Amino acid sequence: MSDMSDAPRLDSEMQAADAGLGRNMRLLADIPVRMSVEVGSTQLRLAEIMNLGEGSVVQLDRQADELLDIMVNGTLVARGEVVTVNGRYGVRVVEIASTEARLAGIERRA
Repeated sequence: MSDMSDAPRLDSEMQAADAGLGRNMRLLADIPVRMSVEVGSTQLRLAEIMNLGEGSVVQLDRQADELLDIMVNGTLVARGEVVTVNGRYGVRVVEIASTEARLAGIERRA
């Protein structure tokens, strides 16, 4: 985890990119989407979940040094690493997901 307090804000990057978009693309750019970061997952039986208590630890399916999945509306779009920005968690994009990986996520939900 690194401190990104001095990193430029995404707003200025968005404004610069917006200047190059066509009129139709700007309409799409205003549509809100949900971005989330997945640390890992696991599958548990209901009985195991019911036995969870304060201090319980659930092991996830990802190694601590692996990149996190960056999802937009449930579809993998990139992978990244955790950073801190002014005392808050953030994520630095390290790699963009391949087109095949993005389309596979869309097909799974259909």
